[in-house]
Amino acid sequence: MLTRQITSKTEAGTDEAGRGCLAGPVTAAAVILPPNFDLHHLNDSKKLTEKQRYDLRPQIQAKAIAFSYAHVYPEEIDQINILNASIKAMHLALSRLTLPIDFIAVDGNRFHPFETIPHECVIKGDGKYQNIAAASVLAKTYRDDYMKKIHEKFPQYYWNQNKGYPTKVHRAAIAKNGATPHHRKSFQLLPKQLELPL
Repeated sequence: MLTRQITSKTEAGTDEAGRGCLAGPVTAAAVILPPNFDLHHLNDSKKLTEKQRYDLRPQIQAKAIAFSYAHVYPEEIDQINILNASIKAMHLALSRLTLPIDFIAVDGNRFHPFETIPHECVIKGDGKYQNIAAASVLAKTYRDDYMKKIHEKFPQYYWNQNKGYPTKVHRAAIAKNGATPHHRKSFQLLPKQLELPL
């Protein structure tokens, strides 16, 4: 059973998805939960099936006091690096919440202060706190939605299946077809012996 949140204040949990991908945005979500919130199967999104994540999303959104999400795209990831892009995505999601917050619970161990709001980084927080877990589910599903959409224009990369992660099928498609505008040029898209000029 996950703990609802860290403090008794108006607290937002935030998490991101897609840091390790070769293509597509890094996506973050922020969620404020009510005091009586409880979803039995809620957990770190990586421990859930795709069906479970999509089943949980409308329940989270219906019960949350407020929620939001944001993408940061490959061009900016290449400019500011993936860590800063991940933090920027979390900041954007927090800025889109419709209610003021007093505290931020962050998954992971790195974060830049957001405005003047206190925060706490929690390693594996998406498996400990409901608000971070809820944010992880929203971030993952909204990012997956985006990857399925761009798959329609670039079906040869199978983003509907690999979601941009560095699978063998994805790397083989890059080797055969080259990189797209959706690929992160600052990432090693192929092993050294298969590298393509970008």
